[in-house]
Amino acid sequence: MGELKLMKGNEAMAEAAIRAGADAYFGYPITPQSEVIEYLMSEKPYERTGMVVLQAESEVAAINMVYGAAGAGKKVMTSSSSPGVSLKQEGLSYIAGAELPCVYANVVRGGPGLGTIQPSQADYFQSVKGGGHGDYKQIVLAPASVQEMADFVKIGFELAFKYRIAVLILSDGVIGQMMEKVELFDQIPRLTDAEIKEKYPWATTGKAKGTERRIITSLDLDSLKMEKHNHHLQAKYKTISENEVRFELFDCEDAEYVYVAYGSSARIAQKSVQLARKKGIKVGLLRLISLFPFPTKQIQVLCDQGVKGFLAVEMSAGQMVEDVQLAVNGRAKVAHYGRFGGIVHSPEEVENALEKIMIGG
Repeated sequence: MGELKLMKGNEAMAEAAIRAGADAYFGYPITPQSEVIEYLMSEKPYERTGMVVLQAESEVAAINMVYGAAGAGKKVMTSSSSPGVSLKQEGLSYIAGAELPCVYANVVRGGPGLGTIQPSQADYFQSVKGGGHGDYKQIVLAPASVQEMADFVKIGFELAFKYRIAVLILSDGVIGQMMEKVELFDQIPRLTDAEIKEKYPWATTGKAKGTERRIITSLDLDSLKMEKHNHHLQAKYKTISENEVRFELFDCEDAEYVYVAYGSSARIAQKSVQLARKKGIKVGLLRLISLFPFPTKQIQVLCDQGVKGFLAVEMSAGQMVEDVQLAVNGRAKVAHYGRFGGIVHSPEEVENALEKIMIGG
């Protein structure tokens, strides 16, 4: 068993970055994720592992620092909250075009604009559809516990380097601020420069005599070459969609209705399943762990089982529900229930919505 600690979600994620062997974290404070950089500064990870922690002058500067470090094959991370992540979108598009690995987190708050510091899930479209410019995707993992805030950092780096892609840990103010017991994994050593040079032949580790020059860029003015590069990217995203889908099922064996939810909404929906079951309503929960790739095939399996309806539960005006509708493809009823602007729904509200919108509607 690993080391057990009582930690906030943001703190667990920060500690996991150190233990995952990260070379650097570049960030900028913004509520409700400021504890990430605060924890890293207080822990002095440079003395523990040699990890660099730097507060950049802005979110734009932070993501471009990530771009540079990732280009050198370094294991690098950043984090922010909704308005700050919006500022990072140009850099993230560059990172996607250059096929560089990195991990970043969005501890989502209510919007639009500066909005509120309270939790939200209204950044779904930005996260899974590619918030920056161009045709690109990123792997999106949605933690529903403090434990997963830590675990997904390690998994995120593994996926990032496996596919040379940005991996987003899409959390929210509930998960980031709540405290739970977390089992921390053992320290993973950082790679040496020589190991990076040998393991990642694409990395810009410095030209040595007799070696091929390495260039990383997202620019190509030859349209045919850029089209070929885009075909390559789309093929990679297809491979990810086929191999990296993650989800959990709760009480779906005999379910006539299914909640679809992620993050803190999934925790609430799981309790709502218990409330509905006590009333004799056969409802289950499909908890999304990966938002991209989306578990389309699993929803189709549930349709094959005879599920009558799916209720998308999310803290937004309705974003994830569109992907549920696409997956269901008219084979069952699809509806949405959500609170937004920083309001968190209760299990009772979700169960009432099931009865009124799905069953009685």
